Amino acid sequence: MEVILLDIEGTTTPVDYVFGVLFPFARDRVTDFLTTHHQETEVQTDLQLLRKEYEEDLARDVSVSNWQETDAMGAVRYIHYLISIDRKSTGLKSLQGKIWEQGYRDGTLRSQIFPDVKPAFQRWTSAGKHLYIFSSGSVQAQQLLFRYSEEGDLTGFISGYFDTQTGSKREAESYVKIAAAIGTVPEKILFISDVTAELKASQAARMQTLFSIRPGNHSFEAEGFSAIHSFDEIKKL
Repeated sequence: MEVILLDIEGTTTPVDYVFGVLFPFARDRVTDFLTTHHQETEVQTDLQLLRKEYEEDLARDVSVSNWQETDAMGAVRYIHYLISIDRKSTGLKSLQGKIWEQGYRDGTLRSQIFPDVKPAFQRWTSAGKHLYIFSSGSVQAQQLLFRYSEEGDLTGFISGYFDTQTGSKREAESYVKIAAAIGTVPEKILFISDVTAELKASQAARMQTLFSIRPGNHSFEAEGFSAIHSFDEIKKL
């Protein structure tokens, strides 16, 4: 085993921190953020992606709030809708990362990490393993979460990050791309996640897998995958 690829929510970080802290933080501040930053190039790129997604929803007869071209609050209503259904939207995740950055930098946010995570990071990297993250949150959001954690800055342990721009976490091709980007074969990568659909996709790409069971996770049904309750259970890699 050369590489450990980790999910975040329900694996390194409590689900409740994501749903109970990060999502409300972005939802409550998106109006002020767009009022101040909507003309910035990177924010405009996010809004263009969201607009395209909105139009695709309309074409599929998805019931969404009206968003006129000149209606800034229309964008906010659509963003609130996407947050409420936890859609893995690239535009949304990128915008959320920018909003969260303000909170992390001013000290309002400090990310929660399970207590076994930092010691495991230290143990694995000392053993010569390379750590990577694959999350539906943007790369920026991932980096912020590990940089501004309650356990300190953990980014020094992490070799790289992957988000939805690589592909869906439920598609095998995404894991093939990750292995190629890392420069190793999938068989030498262990992927740990709390979502069995993601484990099935990574397994189809020939990665090794472990199902993460953490307090507050959405599901504790491993569906035949080997399961762990803590990284401390991973003794030999």
